[in-house]
Amino acid sequence: MQTDPSQGVADGQGAAVSAGVAEGAGRAADAPVSTEGRGAFVTLEGGEGAGKSTHARLLAAALRHAGYDVVQVREPGGTPIGEALRAILLAPESAALTSAAELFLYEAARAQIVAEVIAPALARGAAVVCDRFTDSTLAYQGAGRGLDPAFIAQANELACAGIAPDLTVVLRPAPSGAAAAEEGLKRACETGEADRLEQAGLAFHERVNHAFEELVETQDGRHVAVASDGPIPDTAQAVAAAVQRLFPQLSAEDVDAAIAAEGHLR
Repeated sequence: MQTDPSQGVADGQGAAVSAGVAEGAGRAADAPVSTEGRGAFVTLEGGEGAGKSTHARLLAAALRHAGYDVVQVREPGGTPIGEALRAILLAPESAALTSAAELFLYEAARAQIVAEVIAPALARGAAVVCDRFTDSTLAYQGAGRGLDPAFIAQANELACAGIAPDLTVVLRPAPSGAAAAEEGLKRACETGEADRLEQAGLAFHERVNHAFEELVETQDGRHVAVASDGPIPDTAQAVAAAVQRLFPQLSAEDVDAAIAAEGHLR
């Protein structure tokens, strides 16, 4: 599903910033978190319809309620340049885009948001919550498109300039295999026309989902699986519990407040 680009710019204070630049840049963090001398970087990953955008938004809101300085971003996007690249990548009219060109556009958008938003936010001690990051490239362009994962890793490294997530929450719907891919696509397309990636077919999305499962199974300490097939409030609490080691001030009451602010999620 395509979304309004103005909704995807970096958000430092809980509202979309139409200019595409994080609000709050340069202000002192209310409750800075320290991870090797900088703020903490959390990403949310998973296949189509897993709930990443919803739970990235709720996590960011809960962290703000707990007193943290938070910057919420999405990939691709989060900057004016990134949003322009997002429009190309997701437009059904871009069907002729090659797999290699697709990869380079994602990496270009990533390089821009890292330099313009993520790195400065982490440097000032903020918490950064990102809807998709490098793991999605390995899943979609690697497993999905069949590009060389070693080359993708090198491209990710160049675009990230030394920035890496401290923790990644992988949201997992209940079904597996083709059922998971089909159900996820159905949820993703509920509110509009399918975008170019959502139109890639069930086999493509099965490969993508399998790649995310493999990431969780690495047990590398960074990837944490959270079931997202239950009620949204339950999943939001589980996401908060998964990241609490980075944010000790975060409580269940903060999550409740974030959900209450979006009354339709109750």
